Amino acid sequence: MLTNPGRSRGRPRNFDESEALSKATQIFWSKSYDGVAIDDLITGMGVGRQSLYTVFGDKRTLFLRVLRAYAERKGVGAAKALFSPPTLRDAIAGFLRHAVEAATEEGSVPGCLMVCVAPLVDDAEVRQFLKDAAAGGQALVERRLGDGIGAGEIPPDFPVATRARQILDLARGLTMHAQIGALREALLHDAEEAARLVLLPPQIVRPEG
Repeated sequence: MLTNPGRSRGRPRNFDESEALSKATQIFWSKSYDGVAIDDLITGMGVGRQSLYTVFGDKRTLFLRVLRAYAERKGVGAAKALFSPPTLRDAIAGFLRHAVEAATEEGSVPGCLMVCVAPLVDDAEVRQFLKDAAAGGQALVERRLGDGIGAGEIPPDFPVATRARQILDLARGLTMHAQIGALREALLHDAEEAARLVLLPPQIVRPEG
């Protein structure tokens, strides 16, 4: 018997997968991983129970997918902020401003999924993902500082690894302050000041006497 090759098998989806994933991000962000129930996801994402499991998997699988998509999107924005400005000072300031802007985005829950939610999830794969993401961020900032050395903006003996960690710690700190309600304008000001301080040359320690 002949069949119509243009006819799709199964029932067509009545939801947009990318949009549903974006909604899931907001649900995990606002309720935390442990606070989210399957019914929260079904209602908030606008999908049926069977569609949720078929397309996205269980809660853990969905969270990992949300986390990867969120990290990729955030990483693209952070890299653009870091490498677009021509000067190192503006690059670091732009990177820290981006952290503030992402954490205080209008219509979103204050903070960051990777800073404020994911570290509280007791799951080995989530922890490893966060470690890998942190290492990637460290390498990215070190690369930009290395470009600054090549351009003569900072000295060759500049403590690249240490300052890269400090820059990332500052970005996380600004994000945490956003989560507890600090004003966006104040955090943007802090980002500018932090960029200036973190690029100061290392102090020369002179022996006493």
